[in-house]
Amino acid sequence: MVAVCGAVLVSAAAGAASGPSPAQRAEDVTQGTADSAVLHFSLEEAMAYALEHNWDLQNSSLAIRQAEADRWAAIAGMLPQVNGTLDYSNYMGYEMDLGGITSIAMPPYGSIGINASMAVSGAQIVSALIGKVSLDMSDVSHRQSQQEVAEQVRLLYFSALVSEQTIELLERNLETVRRLHELSLKSVEAGVSEQVDADQIMVQVATLETSINEARRGLEMVYNSMRLQMNVGFDTEIVLTQSLDDLMDVEHSLDLLYDDFVLENNFSYQLALKSTELYRQQKNLAGWTYGPTLSAFYQFTGRKYFSDEMTMNMTPPNMVGLTLSVPIFSSGRNFSSLRKAKLEYQKQLNTLESTEMALNIQHRQLKYNLSSAYERYMTQKKNVEVSQSVFDNISKKYEFGYSSSLDVTNSATTLISAQSTYVQAALDYVTAQIELEKLLNKNTYGQTEE
Repeated sequence: MVAVCGAVLVSAAAGAASGPSPAQRAEDVTQGTADSAVLHFSLEEAMAYALEHNWDLQNSSLAIRQAEADRWAAIAGMLPQVNGTLDYSNYMGYEMDLGGITSIAMPPYGSIGINASMAVSGAQIVSALIGKVSLDMSDVSHRQSQQEVAEQVRLLYFSALVSEQTIELLERNLETVRRLHELSLKSVEAGVSEQVDADQIMVQVATLETSINEARRGLEMVYNSMRLQMNVGFDTEIVLTQSLDDLMDVEHSLDLLYDDFVLENNFSYQLALKSTELYRQQKNLAGWTYGPTLSAFYQFTGRKYFSDEMTMNMTPPNMVGLTLSVPIFSSGRNFSSLRKAKLEYQKQLNTLESTEMALNIQHRQLKYNLSSAYERYMTQKKNVEVSQSVFDNISKKYEFGYSSSLDVTNSATTLISAQSTYVQAALDYVTAQIELEKLLNKNTYGQTEE
């Protein structure tokens, strides 16, 4: 059981209509003490709560805003830039001597200037397009992170339910074995049984107690992982309001086997497409190093002299300018940059094709995995039922003296093994379903993301 819970933790870590939302409904907290609380969650409420509070998702949302800011910074670089200046100068009574003929007073003055400039090049336009692609990639990455967080919470929810069910079965069996142990002790006292028979059942009692303790510790680890994903305090108790039978939708999971795989719906493929577009634009950006840059400016300067002396004002109040800059020779630097960008783009095209092939193969494999996991789950579920029936039957026979303590021990061991195998089969089945839904980009409510 410990191995099962450990496997769950490894998998989990690699992680509106009118009225209140599921996350808001989950905020209906029953206060226990000043430092603790109890949160009740259905599966949908738990996922909605995690999507709203998970730290990684909050950082992912901030990354989108950062990409948006970078995009607008690139666009703003092509728009007019206006600067204003205020200036005061005092030559301390100095006069300009014109070769002894005359002199020109240099009185103190103040000036105001406004400078408007604008520069546009193909490289700036491509940079703005790159900013748009980066924004789209951040958005896809955020939605992919949402999908992964929801999947982790879902798997942890199922893991907790399976563990709780297992503990309940083990406790019921422990109660039966304890009763049989008491009967064996009475039989020893009456002289109709040997002490070794009672000792064998006592060992089985200890084995069941150990299994229950291990299962409880594993369950607490699952809840701690869930608290981490949902960003709730570790002193907060989480109560699951749905049962395993409520959530085991076998019909829906088998329908996934017949769903078409649309590559464009897969987040990994979407990111590969966006990455390819990014490399294409970077190739274009390198090509525009050969392109011209057009810049223009307008300058206004107003000057005020703080004296009535005659002077000479050689500063024009208005001035405009236009410049066309064309690169001529860069000693092969621009050529090398363009060649490198073209090679990077070709590599990304190869990666995109490889990704497409890998995803199609993965789709086929995940369908096989789900089919096999379903068969194992149904087989182990039946195996638990049969093992439980055998154990109950032998326990009753032992009470009436028709079976031995060895029979009780063997049947109890078989039942524990069957329950452990069933737990792993159930988790494998749920995991296989979630992985196929992820590949098909089915959200947690069975709808396809548009």
